[in-house]
Amino acid sequence: MSTKNSTPLWSSRPAFYLATVGAAVGLGSIWRLPYQVGSSGGSAFVFVFTIACLLIATPLLVAEFLIGRHSRLSPPDAAGAVAVESGLTKRWNVIGVLGTIAAFAIMASYTVVASWVLAYSWKCASGALTGLHRPEVAHLWRTFLASPLEMGAWHVTFLFLVGVISAGGVSRGIEVATKVRAPILLILLVVLTVYALATGDARAGLRFAFAPNIAAITPRVVLAAIGQAFFATGVGAAMMLAYGSYVAKGTSLVRAALIITGSILLVSLLATLTIFPLVFRYGMNPAQGPELVFDVLATVFAEMPGGRLVGTLFFVLLVFAALTPTIAGFEPLIAWLQERRGVARVPAVGIAVSAAWLLGIGGVLSFSGWSGWHPLGWLPSFENRTFFDVLDFVTPNVLLPVGALATSVFAGWRISRTILDDELSETTSFARRGCVWALRYVCPIAIAAVLAAALW
Repeated sequence: MSTKNSTPLWSSRPAFYLATVGAAVGLGSIWRLPYQVGSSGGSAFVFVFTIACLLIATPLLVAEFLIGRHSRLSPPDAAGAVAVESGLTKRWNVIGVLGTIAAFAIMASYTVVASWVLAYSWKCASGALTGLHRPEVAHLWRTFLASPLEMGAWHVTFLFLVGVISAGGVSRGIEVATKVRAPILLILLVVLTVYALATGDARAGLRFAFAPNIAAITPRVVLAAIGQAFFATGVGAAMMLAYGSYVAKGTSLVRAALIITGSILLVSLLATLTIFPLVFRYGMNPAQGPELVFDVLATVFAEMPGGRLVGTLFFVLLVFAALTPTIAGFEPLIAWLQERRGVARVPAVGIAVSAAWLLGIGGVLSFSGWSGWHPLGWLPSFENRTFFDVLDFVTPNVLLPVGALATSVFAGWRISRTILDDELSETTSFARRGCVWALRYVCPIAIAAVLAAALW
């Protein structure tokens, strides 16, 4: 099924819901969130993150769906078309252009991390970790990072998997992948959560992540939690502009946004319940940072009974978590190549994947040959950041918030009321007013605070 301008449509509402959840729920919820929780106040971070998802990310998701569906165009052209219809300048296309750039930049670093989980799935399954002690696990991790050939090979393998799936298009590629991925992801998470709670230090893990700790809510924790909400939902990265353009009328955009937010919170909850009981059971440091999964948890899997099987399941879970968000991250560029350049789907996928591979080489080399190169070293607070660090910091803390701020101002203040009422007609008047109010007042203030903290 397709629209009058040949834009494909999701085959059904459940397919749309699964695709958007698959685009949003990924490593941000299972890998990034736990180490953010560990280093940013535990339960205080969890509380603020939940509020940020509901009051900031959800309205922004609605706005992106709205712009995408009303325009039926690729992200770089979507906002401009809606702006012209509202009597505004086409320059509002900056929303989709910036979002497409942000999505691609995120994928350059995201796919590097995805290659790590793919590699560690094999290391766990092959028994390479079995019986190792903490220094040996740490040495294995450092050796892996320092080997551009090994890491690069896994990076190519992951990108190949993404390319094969994405080449199938909306119905035969993305929908199939999300339908397969969703139940596997949930089953693996539930199994691992039950195991962690039964064998780990559940009391310490639950107390750390969920015991009320209002005193720990500092400005740094608040800003980190809002930034994580952006990263986890993908707002500002143009993915939902692209997926929104494939949505048929009659589908509630507010309901879809709430389903995404709810799914992210559920997966984040299960990931937290999986990781922290094991971390405390084996006396590890929850504030380890990005290495929490590959160093700390890998040590747990190496030492615990049955760790080979449990560790393999965990890293396979992360592989499935990484696949569909990566596919969604490439979609804005692929859609633009098809629409504006007339490139067929398969070559467009090849161009996007190849470009991500080239940029990803910088991320791979950041841990070996380029570890001493600091591309923005002349800027304060960037003196020691590698190429990978710059991508990992600038995209979620600068590019995504800037795109989200433009989206909130555009949807909250500038889009014509006729378009808003038409695109949100499938929901209640209370929900419509609530979204508009949040886009006008709550989102801009919160986003401006994140930007100010990142830049100053």
